[in-house]
Amino acid sequence: MEDIDVPSYFLCPISLQIMKDPVTLPTGITYDRESIEKWLISGKNSTCPVTKQDISDCDLTPNHTLRRLIQSWCMLNASHGIERIPTPKPPVNRAEIAKLLNSAKSPQQQIKCLRELRSMSGENNTNKRCMEAAGVVDFLASVVNNFSSYPSLEESSDESFDQTARLVDEALSILHSLQISESGLKSLAHKNGDIIQSLTKVMQRGSYESRAYAVLLLKLVLEVADPMKLIGLRPELFVETVQVLRDQISLQASKAALQLLINACPWGRNRIKAIEGNAVWILIDLLMDSSEKRVGEMLLNVIDLLCQCAEGRAELLRHGAGLAIVSKKILRISPVASDEAVRVLLSISKFSATPSVLQEMLHIGVVSKLCLVLQLEGSRKTKEKTREVLKLQARVWKNSSCIPPNLLCSYPA
Repeated sequence: MEDIDVPSYFLCPISLQIMKDPVTLPTGITYDRESIEKWLISGKNSTCPVTKQDISDCDLTPNHTLRRLIQSWCMLNASHGIERIPTPKPPVNRAEIAKLLNSAKSPQQQIKCLRELRSMSGENNTNKRCMEAAGVVDFLASVVNNFSSYPSLEESSDESFDQTARLVDEALSILHSLQISESGLKSLAHKNGDIIQSLTKVMQRGSYESRAYAVLLLKLVLEVADPMKLIGLRPELFVETVQVLRDQISLQASKAALQLLINACPWGRNRIKAIEGNAVWILIDLLMDSSEKRVGEMLLNVIDLLCQCAEGRAELLRHGAGLAIVSKKILRISPVASDEAVRVLLSISKFSATPSVLQEMLHIGVVSKLCLVLQLEGSRKTKEKTREVLKLQARVWKNSSCIPPNLLCSYPA
C-alpha cells in the first residue's frame, strides 16, 4: 500500500488499523469488532479502553454509516493499493440459536445442527458469547453425556457407534472453540450431570481427536471446580489422563494432561490414584525424551508432587532410570526445572534414603551433579535445597572417591 493519509476516525483506537466491522459502545467510542471483543473476552477488561467507563455486559452496536464510509473510501483509493472491505455477516441472535437447537431431534438433525454451530462459532467472538448465553454449552454437554451411557463398540453395531462418536467429535470441538467463560465452566461442572465422568468415558472410548478435546476441557473444568469435586475424582480419570500422556496425541493435549495432574494431585488421595494409574513410570519415560522446555518443567513438577508420598518415591526408585533421569535434567532445561528436580532428590534423601539408594545416587553421578549446582550461578532457593540434600547424607557421601576432586571441594561443611 502506498503512503496515503487515512482519516483518523477510520482507525480502531485499539489496533490502529482501518476498521472492518466498526461497532459503537454505550460510551460513544467506536472500535473494530474483533479488537474490542478480544479486549472484553479476556475477562480481565470491563472498561472502555478510551474513556475507562464500565462497559461490562454492554451491547456492541454496529456502526453501519461509518462502515459504508470506510468501504466507499477504500474503493475510491483502490489504485493506491487499498483493499476493499467486505460487508461483515451480522452476528447470530438467541432466537436463531434456540430454533436450531430445538430442531436437533434425530442423530442426522443433530449432526446438521452441530455443523451449523461450528460455523457460527468460527465467525466471531460475539457469536460465541451469544451461543453460550443461548444454552449451546448445555446442549453440547448433553451430547457428550449421552455418549458416556452409550453401549461400547463390542455391544453395539459399528454404524450406530460410529455415528454417536462423530456427534461427540463435533460437540467437543465446538465446546473447545467456544472459549467458555469461567461462569460457564462452573455451570458445566455443576448442572450437566457428571460431565467429568462423561469426559473420562470419552478418553476411554473416543477417537484421538475426541480424547484430546476431552482432556483440554477437563483441565478447564477442574480449574474452576470446588474442592469436594477435586477430592472425589475417580481413579479412572487418572488412568485415562496418563494414557493421553503416554500416547502423545498432541503437544497441547499433553500440556493439558500435565496441568490437570498438577491441579488435581494435591487434593485428597489423588496422588495415590495417579501413582496407581502408572503415572510415575510414564512421566519418567517422557522426561527421558523430552525436548520442549515447558513440558520438561511440568513433568518434573508432577513427579515432585507424586514423590511427596511414599508410594510415589517407591515407584521412582523402582524405575531403573528414575534417579538418573531426574538428576540429568538439572541445569539442562531451565532454573524452574532444576529446582523441581532438586526437590525430588530432597524428598528421596529425606524419606527413602536406604543404604542401597544412597550408593546408587553416588555411583550414577547424582551427588556430583548436586556439587556442580553449588559451583554454578543459580537461584538461592535451589542452592539451599541442594545443600540440605548433601548435608543430610554427608556421612556417606562427603569423602567418597566417586566425586571428582574439582567438585568435592564445593561439598558443604
